[in-house]
Amino acid sequence: MYAVEVHDLTFAYEGGPPVLRKLALTLQRGWRCLLLGANGSGKTTLLSLLAGRHLIDDRRVRALGRPVFQDTALVQELALLGGGFPFDVDVGVDEILARRPADPARRQKLIEVLGVDVRWRMSRVSDGQRRRVQLLMGLLQPVSLLLLDEVTTDLDVVARADLHAFLRQESEARGATLLYATHVLDGLEDWATHLAWLDGGNIRWFGALNELEELRDLRRVGTASPLYRLAEQWLRNAR
Repeated sequence: MYAVEVHDLTFAYEGGPPVLRKLALTLQRGWRCLLLGANGSGKTTLLSLLAGRHLIDDRRVRALGRPVFQDTALVQELALLGGGFPFDVDVGVDEILARRPADPARRQKLIEVLGVDVRWRMSRVSDGQRRRVQLLMGLLQPVSLLLLDEVTTDLDVVARADLHAFLRQESEARGATLLYATHVLDGLEDWATHLAWLDGGNIRWFGALNELEELRDLRRVGTASPLYRLAEQWLRNAR
């Protein structure tokens, strides 16, 4: 059973042109797949569809072998993290955690990994601190499929590295599947197992990262940050 199955998917928002066109993608359990593409290429739309946020043909999009929109129980087994987190009321992180049942050891580990101070007040935190709290809340309950949409944009280098290490362990120890849309590629070349390049609403390249010939060529000639350079080249060509 695949963790993600997308078959011949075309999707448009009401009144607009297609955002995704005949897209196909399958991910096995335990894979950590980067989802790369220019702004407006459909990354967020694809993640939202996989999270069951839009009515869609059950034959086109499935997660963990089940229909993403019809099977409401999937909310317990997958999570979509990212986007805005407009939670700015005067409440403490400790108060929020008190209302969220979770394994104490996992909660404490996430607090340490993300560098969250439970005394923070949500009305007084920075954008980076707010993102850390969002991730803490989203990761409290272990899931089988994690959909990540630019979750490290506001994080500093240490927080980003620690989060990547935690997510890697989630996939290796628990078999969680990660589909990760990001433009921040630092440290991901040796983290990801697979890569999907989304361009013009379709997957232009998909496969295991170690099978990407262009990336191997860049490594062979000693290019610094080869994954970043390859993504830059693809983005320029897409324009």
